[in-house]
Amino acid sequence: MAAEIHSRPQSSRPVLLNKIEGHQDAVTAALLIPKEDGVITASEDRTIRVWLKRDSGQYWPSIYHTMASPCSTMAYHHDSRRIFVGQDNGAIMEFHVSEDFNKMNFVKTYPAHQNRVSAVIFCLGAEWVISTGHDKCVSWMCTRSGNMLGRHYFTSWASCLQYDFDTQHAFVGDYSGQITLLKLEQNTSSIITTLKGHEGSVASLWWDPIQRLLFSGASDNSIIMWDIGGRKGRMLLLQGHHDRVQSLCYLALTRQLVSCSSDGGIAVWNMDVQREEAPQWLESDSCQKCEQPFFWNIKQMWDTKTLGLRQHHCRKCGQAVCGKCSTRRSTYPVMGFEFQVRMCDSCYDSIKDEDRTSLATFHEGKHNISHMSMDVARGLMVTCGTDRVVKIWDMTPVVGCSLATGFSSR
Repeated sequence: MAAEIHSRPQSSRPVLLNKIEGHQDAVTAALLIPKEDGVITASEDRTIRVWLKRDSGQYWPSIYHTMASPCSTMAYHHDSRRIFVGQDNGAIMEFHVSEDFNKMNFVKTYPAHQNRVSAVIFCLGAEWVISTGHDKCVSWMCTRSGNMLGRHYFTSWASCLQYDFDTQHAFVGDYSGQITLLKLEQNTSSIITTLKGHEGSVASLWWDPIQRLLFSGASDNSIIMWDIGGRKGRMLLLQGHHDRVQSLCYLALTRQLVSCSSDGGIAVWNMDVQREEAPQWLESDSCQKCEQPFFWNIKQMWDTKTLGLRQHHCRKCGQAVCGKCSTRRSTYPVMGFEFQVRMCDSCYDSIKDEDRTSLATFHEGKHNISHMSMDVARGLMVTCGTDRVVKIWDMTPVVGCSLATGFSSR
């Protein structure tokens, strides 16, 4: 069974390998076990489960553990086989999984937050568990002692988290739409910068430590690529989803970005091209093409005895224009506009047919997606959501044949 193509015919598409059902409530996290035919899931039904593929080809739970509170997020460290489960009550519970993935032992509870945990990351080198929560803070705790090392508070719910293990920098997205870059020390933290660009709450982050690129997805249905390493403040906008962007994964080997949205949309963006940065919108009291006044420009309306016009903006040049000077619509993928957007007439005329060639492929996951993760080495992706279903996909037809296909045999 394969995923349906969304809106455009494509030569390749993700292939649905398996569908796992059994949770009684929304599945908040699903992670593929590296080098194993297995998946770890956490759910609002208060269970964490380890599913192993049987000879029949179906997945059955080898571990079924019930928690005291709904599971909101999860992190898994494969080398040490440690699982960290964030809960709705603010606690994080650590477990250790046996080598055969048939037993899970409780290790420790971390009182990390006063409200729902939204993201958790484990840093083996520092022995820290770092997390964000709806109590508007990021916390980091020592996994050896279980003690709280530090907290940093925000003005909004902290919704997502990424961490640079080498430099100890944390990226925290929040419900106000901004991203804060923090330097975490043993007991203190300092704000490095704040990134503002989204018009809705930030739902997902992905950090590529090699190229030092940060990707953010938000409830405004858009993705922004922030060039952190370039230190030039470059910001690329990607618009191709119809709903909230819930999860991201950047494939450095093929320079592709995979994104999933809550309406089931799966997009694969080609980032191995020279893209253009969207312009800042210019402000003016009159149309910058025909010079007719906008409706708030009382003086010019009175002087010229004309009615004021509504202000719009050309997405290509950023100029403030009236409706008569921006009657055309066009895609412009090199600037991230996979949908048709408003263009002033002169910018529309400057775009060639080849400039409208899509730089992304769009597919339909056929279920509500709240979380996605990938096993890049095998070209596999797992998605889960509020429909209680977990799906495992072969992404190699979409992301390229350089990634190996299929599961390893047990």
